[in-house]
Amino acid sequence: MRRHSFIARLGPTDTAKVQVAQKGAVVTEIRFVDGQKKLGFGLGYLIDQLLRRDVCPSDAAIDLAVLAALVTAADTRLSRATESQDSWTREIDLYIPVNDPALWTGATELIERMLNFLTGDRWRIFIRARNKENKKVFVRPNDLALSAPFDCVCLFSGGLDSFVGAIDLLAAKRRPLLISHYWDVSTSSQKLCASRLAKGYGDMEPRHIRARVGFTKNDFAKVAKSEPTQRGRSFLFFALAAVAASGLSADTTVFVPENGLISLNVPLDPLRVGAWSTRTTHPFYMARWNELLALLDIGAVLENPYRFQTKGEMLAACANQVLLKRFVGETISCSSVSKARYLKQSPRHCGFCVPCLIRRASIETAFGKDPTVYSLPSLTSRTIDAKKAEGEHIRSFQLIATRLARKPDLAPLLIRKPGPLSDYSDTEIAGYAAVFHRGIAEVESLVNATRVRP
Repeated sequence: MRRHSFIARLGPTDTAKVQVAQKGAVVTEIRFVDGQKKLGFGLGYLIDQLLRRDVCPSDAAIDLAVLAALVTAADTRLSRATESQDSWTREIDLYIPVNDPALWTGATELIERMLNFLTGDRWRIFIRARNKENKKVFVRPNDLALSAPFDCVCLFSGGLDSFVGAIDLLAAKRRPLLISHYWDVSTSSQKLCASRLAKGYGDMEPRHIRARVGFTKNDFAKVAKSEPTQRGRSFLFFALAAVAASGLSADTTVFVPENGLISLNVPLDPLRVGAWSTRTTHPFYMARWNELLALLDIGAVLENPYRFQTKGEMLAACANQVLLKRFVGETISCSSVSKARYLKQSPRHCGFCVPCLIRRASIETAFGKDPTVYSLPSLTSRTIDAKKAEGEHIRSFQLIATRLARKPDLAPLLIRKPGPLSDYSDTEIAGYAAVFHRGIAEVESLVNATRVRP
């Protein structure tokens, strides 16, 4: 194991000595501001898009975005196989220049707690003041409108849940600013889904921002590996939404559309525990984000309006059934659509990962017929091999469904395995237990006739 220290620099004049806390740590410096005094790695482009829509982000939100980008750099470029003793837990220090250090000093411990929970690594955050020449990292246009034409922000991944979330907001006459992050083929559906929304609600181009914030091995001299797990990705997604929300009204809601089953992400079997189970929208993590936004005086609150609904219930209750049924097959849910290339197929849903199984079950439950193209088109035409990836999660869902059928009172215990629910009332916790139970039953109805054998 090697501890890594990532230092964010804001430009050629940001040369102040940064004393790293850990002697012998591998130090990586990343310059975020180029000679044109514009934030790089996609952040400057995001700000430009916001300003063109009369949304002017706050300094604290920009600092949060730089932090999130640095988290992304460490999370995606540090291999767990080579940089940890246990093939998982990495030790990472981040050094961030901010506009108002006093505002941030009370937030570092909370951020460390959030990142440790999210990724399963050991993070430390160190704050310093921006250098004088980079006190401002973008220029506010003089012709900026007094108020932006949006009343909320909604994350828009190109997945089925975010498609439903956007439809419901638009159908309710809300004025959401849709925020997407794209990187590879798994996010290729975002522009297409936005164009489909336009069929019912008008041009989405002025209401949709796609950011591309990320790093490649060419951006680093000492860190050339990559890490596919990307447990920290939601820290970036939420930060990008916070940047947008900071330029709107003082009490902006950031909608995070995610069904309750995947949000809780309860381990389906004893082998998927701890950080091996993603915590992208877990209720504990969402609560910590709202705590952080309050500490940084960013007037926004994250909300998941579907936390007590299964994916099938989301589809059935969607406010525009005609539009949803017409384009449901064009959304992307699969954890890795690119792996179809191993079967010499074009990118498509695999049909057997956890998100695909939940998707298949929800569409069949709500609509009866699923138009999605899968690499594994049928779950019943042959026996599925339990020793291969195609059978792993099917079998896990069958096992957890059997456990819950025998002991329904396990649900309130199992939902606490991914993380604490201490922020929530007994009524809310009962709601989480109920949606977990119904969500498993929904998938069980899909896989109960599937034969899975070693």
